[in-house]
Amino acid sequence: MANNTRARRKVRISRALGIALTPKAEKYMERRPYGPGQHGRARKKADSDYAVRLREKQRLRAQYGIREAQMTRVYEEAKRTSGLTGENIIELLEMRLDALVLRAGFARTISQARQLVVHRHILVDGQRVDIPSFRVKPGQMVHVHERSEKMTPFQVAAAGSHRDVLPAVPGYLDVKLESLQATLVRRPKRSEVPVTCEEQLVVEYYAR
Repeated sequence: MANNTRARRKVRISRALGIALTPKAEKYMERRPYGPGQHGRARKKADSDYAVRLREKQRLRAQYGIREAQMTRVYEEAKRTSGLTGENIIELLEMRLDALVLRAGFARTISQARQLVVHRHILVDGQRVDIPSFRVKPGQMVHVHERSEKMTPFQVAAAGSHRDVLPAVPGYLDVKLESLQATLVRRPKRSEVPVTCEEQLVVEYYAR
């Protein structure tokens, strides 16, 4: 029951933000491409500039499943980093451990990826890491603990069963899926990161 409730909540959030956050939400939105609630199909008045920026920030947060405080910290770090702040935000988020577990195909959704990390199934360079926000550095290898490899979710992942719902593996990851190993070969580039976001709107939201 709890899983069904969470799934329905994800679908509702997806419809409100106009972006599918899970494979189930994507299928649902194909059938009902409008917002939730009795007024979902109604024609809405134009959003204010603030509302547009707020929604874009919420969309990015939702795709990584992070809290507002975490998002604010990433923005502040991105602002201090050389380069475009908006691109930096997404590149920093993409180096989170849970994000890379998802991109590698070890999990089907960002929520499942976070759960795998929290439950101590994931190692970085041979050391258990149970913090989803852990920043993986270029050259480090993310892999599944050998005692966990025989578990059904990882056997399903190793067989490539999530590839039908996930984007192609981005160029900054070297993945050996059958061995449940992935190496971050370099810092991600914004153009390669498979998230839907107009990052400049996110920067404008925080810079207001």
